[in-house]
Formats: sequence, C-alpha cells, structure tokens
Amino acid sequence: MPSPLYKVVMDTLVGRIASGALPPGSMLPSETQIGRELGVAQGTARKALIELEARGLIYREQGRGTFVSRHTTENALFRFFRVRKPDGTLDEPSLVSEAIRERAAKARERDTLSGAPQRVFEISRLRRLGSSTLFSETSVVSTSQFPGLRNRSPLPNTLYVFFQQSYSTMILRADEVLTAKLADEAMAERLGIELGAPLMEINRTAFDALDQAVELRAMTFPAGSHRYFASLT
Repeated sequence: MPSPLYKVVMDTLVGRIASGALPPGSMLPSETQIGRELGVAQGTARKALIELEARGLIYREQGRGTFVSRHTTENALFRFFRVRKPDGTLDEPSLVSEAIRERAAKARERDTLSGAPQRVFEISRLRRLGSSTLFSETSVVSTSQFPGLRNRSPLPNTLYVFFQQSYSTMILRADEVLTAKLADEAMAERLGIELGAPLMEINRTAFDALDQAVELRAMTFPAGSHRYFASLT
C-alpha cells in the first residue's frame, strides 16, 4: 500500500535535512513552493510541515517563514540530560577528563547502530555535577558516520550540538533504560566512592532525523545526591 502523499513530502524533507542539503537554521520553501515542486496540493504540504514541526525538526516564525531546527547547548541539555538535583533543577555537568579511542564494534553495537559498523569511537568522559558528585559517561558512535572525531578532542560539553553542527546529525529522540546497581572496584575508584555503593545507570539509544540509531550511551552516577526526572505526556 503506497504511503499517503503528506508522508512522501515529509520523507523528502527529512532526507534533505539529514543529508545537510537543508542545514540547521536554513529556511524551508513555502507550502506553495513545496507543493509545486513535489506535485502535491498546498494542503498536503501544510500537513507535512505540521507533522515535522510536531517532531521538532522544524519551527515556524510568524511573518518570517519556516526553518530547520538547531540544537543549542541549553535546549539540548534540558531535553536530553534528565539527571537533576532533588528539587528538579539542572546541575549542568562540567568536564573533568575525556578519552576517545577507536576499536572494533561489539555485537550489540553492530546490531543496533545504523549501518552495522565494524569500527566505532568510544568516548569516555568523567564529568562533575555541582561541586562534588562525579558522573561517568561512555558514548559509542560509528567511525563512518563521525569521521575524524577522535582528532577533535576535547569535545564540547554537549555532544548533540556538536553532532549537528559538525556532522549534520540531528538527534531527535532517545530511548533510555534506568538500572540500579552497586559500584564495582573499577567504578568505585573512578567516581571516588566506596566499593558496593549504590549507583544509578542510564543506558541510552539515540536516534537521528531518519529515526536511525546513531549513538549508544551509558551514564552512571551515585544514587542519593541526584535524581532521574522524566515528563510523561
């Protein structure tokens, strides 16, 4: 069964955004122009744009036009970093140390990441929340999708802004699994806590504008000083 026409328009525009043909901040053609170019009614083009706006790929400015969304440090942190102080306010993480290495992809990484990569970059970062709490973060991405990434260290605090600006990869959503565990010897030493101390671990799969998995991330922090906050709608 063929896709509805508005879906065809959506897929065409998403493809242009994902390829960089429509870079972050660029203005989209008008509904009339899109309809004329793709051979659909203006109402069909309008429905496609409404759907893309709801997904966060584009935004509209009254009297100016429609633009491709761009991540900023503030909105990326607020949207994708769900670790908060007990009162729900954000403790912006600061970088303590960073190491990037290239290695062979593990089976789960090949099975999950787009393109089934054979080689990946593993980004290991130690970050600080507030004045004392240390936070361990490991991110894995394909070397073919992010060529030369290892040579760009130290990376910016917010990776998703960097991914969009440097690689035209826009992270739109993420699936996360939250697990309680106890600190083993390696993690206790890394975070400066006691062996067996309670930890929270967040395992994330992040998806781009084409709904392809492009990043696997594990985040580990001591239980107690911070909480995981999520809004359900």
